[in-house]
Amino acid sequence: MKTVKQLYINNFFFYALIGVIVLFCLAFMFPELYNAVWYILFVLVAFFGLDFVILFATKSGIEAQRITPEKLSNGDENPIVVTIKNYHTFTVFAKVIDEIPPQFQIRNFNITRKIKNASTDDFQYFLRPTERGEYHFGRLNIYISSPLQLLSRRYIFSQDEMVPTYPSYIQLRKYDLIAFSNNLFQYGVKKIRRIGHTMEFEQIKEYVPGDDIRTLNWKATAKKNALMVNQFQDEKSQNIYMAIDKGRTMKMPFNGLSLLDYAINATLVLSNVILKKQDKAGMFSFSKKIENRVVAEKRTSQMQKILENLYNIKTDFFESDYSRLYADVKKNINQRSLIILYTNFETLDGLHRQLPYLKGIAKSHLLVVVFFQNTELNQISNKKTTTIQEVYDKVIAEKFIFEKKLIVNELKKYGIHSVLTQPENLTLDTINKYLEIKARGIL
Repeated sequence: MKTVKQLYINNFFFYALIGVIVLFCLAFMFPELYNAVWYILFVLVAFFGLDFVILFATKSGIEAQRITPEKLSNGDENPIVVTIKNYHTFTVFAKVIDEIPPQFQIRNFNITRKIKNASTDDFQYFLRPTERGEYHFGRLNIYISSPLQLLSRRYIFSQDEMVPTYPSYIQLRKYDLIAFSNNLFQYGVKKIRRIGHTMEFEQIKEYVPGDDIRTLNWKATAKKNALMVNQFQDEKSQNIYMAIDKGRTMKMPFNGLSLLDYAINATLVLSNVILKKQDKAGMFSFSKKIENRVVAEKRTSQMQKILENLYNIKTDFFESDYSRLYADVKKNINQRSLIILYTNFETLDGLHRQLPYLKGIAKSHLLVVVFFQNTELNQISNKKTTTIQEVYDKVIAEKFIFEKKLIVNELKKYGIHSVLTQPENLTLDTINKYLEIKARGIL
């Protein structure tokens, strides 16, 4: 019974059998073909039996394994490796059907390989998850055929494997290299060492034109008989909080990934950059209430704590309560901090409803509001119009695009910084804004 379950008849056998039937039909008109057709049929049956014997003569003709990452990176192409080792004494033709997690909705997965005798074949395919959570792989089905290709034998490997999908750690590695390599100018990022006026003393040096005369050190000047000034560095270990709006405005998808997941990926990468810059990174999410809180610290375990909290962000995309956000920030963040708020405003009226709370936060902290351009509207705006309907669509799209610019100006009027970015550029633009704030010393 086990052998029968492993046995599959290939299409090639049925094509050959149909050919024999056609020849039998022709034999009615040409009787001299009759004996030859019976000979062909016996040969086909003989090859069928031979194919069965050589496929099942070896108990374990092949070994296969699916190698998955320890965790998948959300929004990125993740490699899945399949290894097949052939123990047969002949070349086999393998058809690989992997039972991919249902989240991908891939129902026609099929890879064919030709594997020589006593050799191993490695190949990979890529999966791009678009939501966090658990992804369950099913069976790895391998169908093996001999050079005759009349029959196939099925092997089953790697059953029921679960792989979690975390925020994009692939981007984390990528931007880690970008932010601290010699190629920063290619991405518009600069490493700037700024001489500040905080209490972190660096050295005493001779005065040169351009130095701030308020930093003159009169005792050192008297000793050296020359003007000497105190030099300070920017204060380190400043608190940086990333606030993620997980309300309904963040549900909009771009390239299969929601704005919420874009914000989560950017938060992970930016947290790594912040810690490398010797600042304290913290985060929290909010909708009806404040959740997934990580207090801003600079510990070695901070990145792992942030990663786990980002992974566990769940939402029903309710309307976000900005009054709760304002009250929580006022209560729990006592030291002046940089707060990077990931949210989305589509209209100026939408901003005005939340503006009193944003202004309240900006009184005590440096607030940066990060929101998104609608790339589909940009495409409509740049498209050439040929009909009246397309003209109407273009005018409406340009109206919404212009309203986003008005939102930027409205925030600027109240001293609130903003980043208006396309979803795919979110991570890089947010890093640039953080580095700009550090370079300008405005925190």
